[in-house]
Amino acid sequence: MIKKEEKKKIKVAFPHMGTIYIAWAAALKKLGIEPFIPPYTNKKTLSLGTKHSPEAICLPYKLILGNFIEAIEGGTDYVAMISSPGICRLGEYGSSIRYALGDLGYNAKYIELALYDGLKGMYNFSKELIGKNDPILFLRVILTMIRTIFVLDDLETALAYYRAREINQGTAEKHFKKGLNYILEANNTIELKKAKNMALEELQKTEIDKDREILHVDLTGEIFLVLDYFANQNIERELGKMGVQTRRSLTVGSFLKDAIIPKIFRKGETHLQRAFRMAKPYLMRDIGGDALECVSDVAWASEKGKDGLIHISPFTCMPEIMSQNIFPSMREDCNIPVLTLIMDEQTGKAGYITRLEAFVDLMRRRKRREKPDIKISPEAESIIST
Repeated sequence: MIKKEEKKKIKVAFPHMGTIYIAWAAALKKLGIEPFIPPYTNKKTLSLGTKHSPEAICLPYKLILGNFIEAIEGGTDYVAMISSPGICRLGEYGSSIRYALGDLGYNAKYIELALYDGLKGMYNFSKELIGKNDPILFLRVILTMIRTIFVLDDLETALAYYRAREINQGTAEKHFKKGLNYILEANNTIELKKAKNMALEELQKTEIDKDREILHVDLTGEIFLVLDYFANQNIERELGKMGVQTRRSLTVGSFLKDAIIPKIFRKGETHLQRAFRMAKPYLMRDIGGDALECVSDVAWASEKGKDGLIHISPFTCMPEIMSQNIFPSMREDCNIPVLTLIMDEQTGKAGYITRLEAFVDLMRRRKRREKPDIKISPEAESIIST
């Protein structure tokens, strides 16, 4: 008797954005779907996306399209995209990418996840993928994804601490990547908790200089560029080399608290709630993208005594252009240096690093002037002297 062939699992690919692929992979595996993880975004990805994109479209669109092309050519059955309402071109990404893929002759199915529909959006997305209604399974899938995202955010925070203090450059990131593999292999909540502890223990192996003078800088801007290593040219790694501990004002976890997690399960003020409160003197309403959050992040970083803030945005992103034009009017109330970086496929590495070095030098001199009794390590002294 011939054995019945097992039903082939469908493959679903999501675009890269930092480490988010690990959370998507965990959720898809819970659904019985094979996650297809395309090669991490690289120069080939950018080249493919740029070639088939409108010239004036922003960098995230080009990278996402490049991710999808590589995923389809690699054999995925579905490409999944996040949809968004409101005053932002992200809401138009879906139809534009779908038409672009069709024009290129690709047959992979396209599916959208309406994140701003909250739990309902994720529920409908899961139901559409597997073709049946299973509330208990879908709840487990959603919880798995949310828990994984918060674990990833915690690991990124720990990495920022160790990377700014490591004695041998690159060791913290090496341990971090090993820890990510533990998270990727976790299949349930118990394994995820164990994997997180193992990943943190791995990071703790990093040899650090506890006496090194550290600058604390917040990163804000368009969320894709803040989170994606390739898109922001590994800004956190470069700043870590200079003794800067970064904190992302925008994270996937903070987004989930605003868009997905019901109010009764939230603790404290969410990022968006803080944005409406702290941006109000300078920006009265949401104008799309992450502009409202960015304006409030400047006020918050100043209030918390941060050494500086870096705003990263894609070229032609109108909401971020608006927020950048508001920053100068905040100087009377916010005593904090702000560096704005605008990124596209033409951004050169050398000039980019030079701007970061100059900004770090400015913050160090400013910190020494305002706190002359601060202890300066020999390494920091050499940076200042140059």
